[in-house]
Amino acid sequence: MNNIKMEGTAKTPDLSFDANTGVFDIKGRSIPENSVEFYKPILEWIDEYTKQTQPKTIVNIHLEYFNTSSSKCILDLLKKFEIIAKNGNDIVIRWHYEEDDEDMLEAGQDYQSIIKVPFEMVEVDE
Repeated sequence: MNNIKMEGTAKTPDLSFDANTGVFDIKGRSIPENSVEFYKPILEWIDEYTKQTQPKTIVNIHLEYFNTSSSKCILDLLKKFEIIAKNGNDIVIRWHYEEDDEDMLEAGQDYQSIIKVPFEMVEVDE
């Protein structure tokens, strides 16, 4: 299975999904012109990963900002990780937010209340 490595732009996040280590990183801004089109191959990749997961999957999400259409796609992404957890696999989502960014903290808490996967809220310095 190939890994995903995409450099971020002003509108899209950095992505590093490593099937060999089970570590997935999403960092930056998510305001693509078409969120569904941007996230579709990522969701399909996670479907493939679900068939052969690592013993532990770690998802690091450190977004500075995301728009409304990205928020739905992020929820879809998190639901894929919920399937991995339901299959009995060890998974944790680490939601990173800057110490003064209440909006991003609340967004993580909202996702945490919806998704049945262990979440860690990680406060970081700016």
